[in-house]
Amino acid sequence: MADVPPPDLRNDHRNPTGLHVPGLLDDRVVLPGDARYEGARLVANAAIDRRPAAIVLARSVEDIVATVRFAGDRGIRLAVRAGGHSAVGYGVADDAIVLDVSRLDDIGIDAASGTVWVGAGATAGALTAAVHPGGYAVPFGDWGEVGIAGITLGGGVGWLVRRFGMTIDSLLAVELVTAAGERLMASAAEHPDLFWAVRGGGGNFGVATRFRFQLRAVDTVLAGDVIVRATPEVLANLVGVLAGAPDGLTVMPSIMAAPPMPELPEDWHGRLVVFLSFCHSGPIGDDERVVDLLRSLGESRQVAIGRKPYPAMFPEPSGTREAFASGTLFVDELDDAAIRIIERRMASPSSPEALVHLRVLGGAYARVANDATAFAHRDRRAMVWLITPFADAADAPRHEAWTADFEAELRAAGCGSGAYSNFLGRDGPTELRAAYPPATLARLGELKARYDPGNLFRSNLNILPTP
Repeated sequence: MADVPPPDLRNDHRNPTGLHVPGLLDDRVVLPGDARYEGARLVANAAIDRRPAAIVLARSVEDIVATVRFAGDRGIRLAVRAGGHSAVGYGVADDAIVLDVSRLDDIGIDAASGTVWVGAGATAGALTAAVHPGGYAVPFGDWGEVGIAGITLGGGVGWLVRRFGMTIDSLLAVELVTAAGERLMASAAEHPDLFWAVRGGGGNFGVATRFRFQLRAVDTVLAGDVIVRATPEVLANLVGVLAGAPDGLTVMPSIMAAPPMPELPEDWHGRLVVFLSFCHSGPIGDDERVVDLLRSLGESRQVAIGRKPYPAMFPEPSGTREAFASGTLFVDELDDAAIRIIERRMASPSSPEALVHLRVLGGAYARVANDATAFAHRDRRAMVWLITPFADAADAPRHEAWTADFEAELRAAGCGSGAYSNFLGRDGPTELRAAYPPATLARLGELKARYDPGNLFRSNLNILPTP
């Protein structure tokens, strides 16, 4: 492929910071003062309020190449955004160029090979809907608005994780634009070291432009909620029972104060319960057995359980933004110390909507070696995600501190360790070391030095180049 010409500055666009942006991209550049700017700078977490110097609305790989070269040549910070759902807000940075790839959303299904090529700007919900008519799915998360680029590069843990593994376990290839402005294909056959790194190493190694996934056979699923009282006995049994379930059953328990739902007895309202939100993609003949398994955990109520097309697991976009604080760690069980901490913390949360969300793992997730990809927590049985939504973004420091203290207390008591990079609520060396074991981080640092020695791609959980 011929080199993309350097950015043309003839239009001499200039923003208040004095930053020149590529005239080559014409109306694709959004600057402060542009009517589109306020909307274009927003990300999903309403607690994030940053003002980039410019936003490039890329419509092609050539736009991405030109922007990467422009930022790299001038030492300007570059933030890459697809879906914009990073809790930390990696997709936007003050005084940076935001490279928005959300318009690169083409989907090309190859039924003969059972694969799909998809642009980095597509969302999990859009791709799920596109491949469903053929009886297929790709294992993403649990929210349709999330961009496939971020969830894939971080790992991807969703409704099919126990049956088919993580999103990266269905990834066959990814095309990237490197810091040098070169287009590379990473797969098991081409640049396999880079392919290892991008499966869990985030956006540290380039701008992903498209992905190729193996399609998985999924049609209808049994889904809904079983709600149980969050007694110490229920919490103690939670991970063990669900991790030992059939591979086709993935459960995402949420420990929270019971809302005043008509399905719940009045004496449950406001008390701690566990919403056992589940997806059973296994044989229909096992449906009754898996529901009985969930109900066996304790006194329970059922909500909206039934068979549905798999795309129904991904809600329609709400169109609203919500502020939230986030924390994450891995556990193998909820031991006595963890249960005491959870009960005490949830008795006086900083926000009434706070919840302790779990992703119970095992199954296909656990049948991949820890060092097979940059994601290196395959031996853990469950992931904990502390989520604290709140209404007033100005009140963010209080909720972020409460959530961080909650996580820190669990870690200090020896209740869990590690971190899932896609659920991090804070950014820094401590979080980096939690997300990647030492050997993994060392290898990632060496690859970073090879593919991004100048650390252009640092608006992420940043891996520093190691010479």
